[in-house]
Amino acid sequence: MAKAAKPKFNEKDLTKGQLRKLTALRKSVGPVIGTKAFGDWLNSQAKAPKETVDKNAERITDTLNGLVKSNKLRIPRGGYLVTRGRGRVIVSRIKGG
Repeated sequence: MAKAAKPKFNEKDLTKGQLRKLTALRKSVGPVIGTKAFGDWLNSQAKAPKETVDKNAERITDTLNGLVKSNKLRIPRGGYLVTRGRGRVIVSRIKGG
């Protein structure tokens, strides 16, 4: 009997779909070949893209945080809606309820 293949991945970190694929491969071609095939498939998959940072939102946040910390600005619960107008920025309070 062949030795069990040591997977190069942690089964606890796999998603539900990936576990189904691994189980199906192990059932169809055997545990050794199935584990190796799944490991090769998993390595060939594109990694999840990093979350892109919106530079404009970051700049607005940095500016407003400085004003809030210096007690020059108070943002009420619910916040404000910031939209663009024709050559201007429109800030309106969000109506509750």
